[in-house]
Amino acid sequence: MTGLSDAGDGPSDGPSDGPSDGPSDGLTALAVSMADAVECLTTLWSVAAQGASVRLSSHQLRALRVMEAEPGINLTTLAVRMDIGLPAASRLCDRLEAAALLERELHPRNRRVVRLHVTKQGRQALDEVAWRRSRRLAVALGAMEPADAEALGRGLRGFLAALDAGTGDEGGTG
Repeated sequence: MTGLSDAGDGPSDGPSDGPSDGPSDGLTALAVSMADAVECLTTLWSVAAQGASVRLSSHQLRALRVMEAEPGINLTTLAVRMDIGLPAASRLCDRLEAAALLERELHPRNRRVVRLHVTKQGRQALDEVAWRRSRRLAVALGAMEPADAEALGRGLRGFLAALDAGTGDEGGTG
């Protein structure tokens, strides 16, 4: 947890804490609560992934998800999507290929281009991690009051819609 449960005790939002310079105190407190929740979700996410039959790092899982979303992606594009260097992406793919989760294929018209594909075993690993994560989330949601769970769902849909509209892109990803 961030330990910032009381928004008034945290660092300032910027050079000036005036009401016209940023979100209201209520929104700041909500943002701090969301940050705490995201930290808890990240831990839940990681623990669920580590319990899978194929243990993968968060980078390996992310690489597999990127490749699953963009079949045939090349190494350079994978590195860009993951915001890592080309040598790191290459080593990552070497490990995934050694574990039979990824296969490399030469492009039929340009032999200098290598396309990356998730294997059947890789898709099974992704499916297992997704299932374990969903199950853990369902347990947590089941412990909530139904009205709170429904309100959370509505709030998340609204939050995602705001991000899609471009309002969540101002400060970067931190």
